[in-house]
Amino acid sequence: MIVKLKHLTAHYSDLTFRQHYTVIGIEADDLRLLNDQGRPYLYPYQLFEEVDSCKPDDWVIEFGDDGEQYAYPSSLNAPGFFEDFFDNKREAVVTFWQAINQRLTIGMAAAA
Repeated sequence: MIVKLKHLTAHYSDLTFRQHYTVIGIEADDLRLLNDQGRPYLYPYQLFEEVDSCKPDDWVIEFGDDGEQYAYPSSLNAPGFFEDFFDNKREAVVTFWQAINQRLTIGMAAAA
């Protein structure tokens, strides 16, 4: 899934107007992506326009009680995973970057 920022906004200065971003997960309908500083933060879906709505086949997709969507690769789908990542717990950091590198490798192979 690829999105681009629709509007320039001072509140989200870590994103670039019209820049394409690969979505690495969805949490309560917010999009998790690597921002311009390479940090995997959540952003409101409404900030973006979809460029490619295709979700990877390996994502675990679930819906909450109010119909909100949650979707991540299985390796990043454990409860508390991103809390551990931001607490710099080694296992979570290694798992995260392995998943991202794998996704980049798949994307590069598909583009070739």
